Amino acid sequence: MITVAKHLLAAICLTLTVLWGAAAWAQDGSVVPDYETWQKTASVAEDAIETEKMSTVGFEDLRDELANWREEFRDRGSVNSNAIAIVNDQLAALGPVPESGTEDADTAQQREDLNTRLSELEAPVKRAELAYRRADGMISGVDDLLRERRKKEFLTLGPSPLNPKHWEEALFTVGTTLRDIHSEIASAWDNPKHFKEIIERTPIAIVLALIGLFLLVKGRSWGQRLTDNVLGSDPPAARRALGFLVSLSSMFLPLLGVFIFVQGVYLSGFVGLRGDFILKSTLPSMAVYLFARWLTQRVFSPLEQTEPILRLTSAQRKTGRWCGDFLGAVTGLYLFTFDVAQIGDWESATRNVILYPLIVIAALLLFRLAQLVLIHSRIRESECGEATYRSRLSHLTARTLMGLAIAPPILGAVGYFAAAQGLMLPTLLSLQIWGALLVVQRLVGQVYVMLTHGRSRASDSLILVVINFCLSVLILPILALVWGARWATLTEYWTKLNEGVSLGETQISPTVFFTLVIVFVIGFLATRLIQGALKATVLPKTKLDPGAQSAMVSGFGYIGIFLAALAAIVSAGINLSSIAIVAGALSVGIGFGLQTIVSNFVSGIILLIERPISEGDWIEVGGNMGYVRDISVRATRIETFDRYDVIVPNSDLVSGTVTNYTRGNTIGRVIVPVGVAYGTDTRRVEKILMEIGEAHPMVLADPAPYVVFQGFGDSSIDFEIRAILRDVNWVLNVRSDMNHEIARRFTEEGISIPFPQRDIWMRSIDAEQQGGLAGVARQTQKQGEDTAASSMYVSEADLGGGQSDGDGGGGDGGGDGGR
Repeated sequence: MITVAKHLLAAICLTLTVLWGAAAWAQDGSVVPDYETWQKTASVAEDAIETEKMSTVGFEDLRDELANWREEFRDRGSVNSNAIAIVNDQLAALGPVPESGTEDADTAQQREDLNTRLSELEAPVKRAELAYRRADGMISGVDDLLRERRKKEFLTLGPSPLNPKHWEEALFTVGTTLRDIHSEIASAWDNPKHFKEIIERTPIAIVLALIGLFLLVKGRSWGQRLTDNVLGSDPPAARRALGFLVSLSSMFLPLLGVFIFVQGVYLSGFVGLRGDFILKSTLPSMAVYLFARWLTQRVFSPLEQTEPILRLTSAQRKTGRWCGDFLGAVTGLYLFTFDVAQIGDWESATRNVILYPLIVIAALLLFRLAQLVLIHSRIRESECGEATYRSRLSHLTARTLMGLAIAPPILGAVGYFAAAQGLMLPTLLSLQIWGALLVVQRLVGQVYVMLTHGRSRASDSLILVVINFCLSVLILPILALVWGARWATLTEYWTKLNEGVSLGETQISPTVFFTLVIVFVIGFLATRLIQGALKATVLPKTKLDPGAQSAMVSGFGYIGIFLAALAAIVSAGINLSSIAIVAGALSVGIGFGLQTIVSNFVSGIILLIERPISEGDWIEVGGNMGYVRDISVRATRIETFDRYDVIVPNSDLVSGTVTNYTRGNTIGRVIVPVGVAYGTDTRRVEKILMEIGEAHPMVLADPAPYVVFQGFGDSSIDFEIRAILRDVNWVLNVRSDMNHEIARRFTEEGISIPFPQRDIWMRSIDAEQQGGLAGVARQTQKQGEDTAASSMYVSEADLGGGQSDGDGGGGDGGGDGGR
């Protein structure tokens, strides 16, 4: 258990290192490693790896020593880097050796001196690099060996705990351990030297023990009562966050009581070697139990919540609290018993017999908890009407927990107790870690709602999604340690991650990546800040129109983003020359695939520079008419008069025909057509229309409006009012106003506006024609086509021969067509 605690503490340190981006401590590169000692260590390590006779603990210690040597060699590999760079620059300045082989004597001597100097500077670097590679290879060999040993141990078939012949041996071993502990206490009591000290310390020890027991018994109820007082009924987000912090007292007060009780037992003087080991195991085991009990109160809360962690009924949550508390107790007892077995050096058969009942009980409780998680997933599906991502994840988790609950008892009964133990204990600890993650994510959501004053729900925030994802990633090292990963393995992965991967002549490492991202983000934010200043304070004070201002802001944004990307690449030290050929080849293929996008991008740049259209202009393109609302790099957004958004590719605007009604100014012309009946005084109509045009307030006096006698239509005499408006955006309103005024004035003046009409005369059909038509009708009916019983068949010739009263036959216009 102590080893597990150490591993968990180390995992927390590792996650904090990842979070803050802290680099490993580097030794002074100017210190020369002791290569003679290294040779001896390397020889011993190679022999141990070859023979595989060293114990697992010995290999762990050997690996730590090799890792320290590797760190030293890696730091030594960066020595003389500045001096080497200077010498290389000098050699580059001299240029290549002439192909003819003849070179100036001074230049040749300088080249020889520089090469000699370069060899001297690179010698320690190359030696450290060779030693580094040797140490790295041996570390890999040790890791492979330990991994293979663990696999064999995991799959080893041992004594079955169901074999009755091992039960008596197990009871005898447990009794022997208890007698040994009693012998230690009796020896301390019978020792005359310690008897007086025991008598003096006993009162204080008893007081401490009683205080510890009192806190252990009452601490949880005190913490729970204090939490209920803080939360109250229907608490807001701030009180929920405070209640979470206060609820920790229900775990820490009993744990403090356990600590005080242990100190009281130590102070009594009765503790021997075995008792010391047992007391050291008591605190971690109780911590696991108390944490599990606190966690079940948070996950299966007895309070009714709007958005609970698990959507269960009150009775189901009560069952979950009972199972969680009992499972935490079983887990703590299992860890305590396992430590006692190691202290007492129990045989494998005894250990299997004693621990197997705990595995069975834990499996039953775990299976019940998995059923509750499955019920939760089904309730979420019924509420949403379909299987969502969270419900599917909960369903998968429940099924996995069920499988992990069934497998260990079966494996343990057969005799694969190491496998059973290797599945059950990590599952129980992982379940606690998973529950703690859910509780912490809920706390983060409550803090976010509190900081935003409830303006948005926690489930709708992208920031919380990112934070929760980061929290999920940070617990991965802890889960890896729980499931048997060695701390050395995690540190090895971290070392390889820091080394990065090679991309041409550039080494891409986390440091390079974060430098690239941070510099680009700073440049991007600076660009947005300057854009905002230009848009809000600088450009409005110039004489540029709004379209030009928007173009300048957009253009500055593109330039700023390009410069930010360039600065990020340079700051990260990425050398793009090595991948220039590959990038060029890829750009050709990408260019063919993205030629439309590239064309739109170039067209967008042209639109921003030439500005044939600007935001707010009224344009018509491709049959779409509306206002330009946004000009982006790829496309332009037009808002039509129907309030629809039409996305037009920029290439269509550059290569096609665009009508801009408001470019430069908003002055435009309105044309109002009108027709009057034949026989109306045209001059009188012209005068009325002129008065209507001049009277409208939106019509300019210069140039003055005028009336056009357009011509003679099919049924009307056509006129047009043509006027120049102050603002063409009001053209529809002006046309409507003029039409209303025309209708009113024409009514007052007795002028009629003709409308299309047509009279059709039909003549009777003689007997011969009627018989022919009947034959055609019968033939059509035989072919299966529908006929009407009383239909009248009228030919085009019949319609053309009728008589007219003088008003028909005038075409579409009707009216006076017969004159």
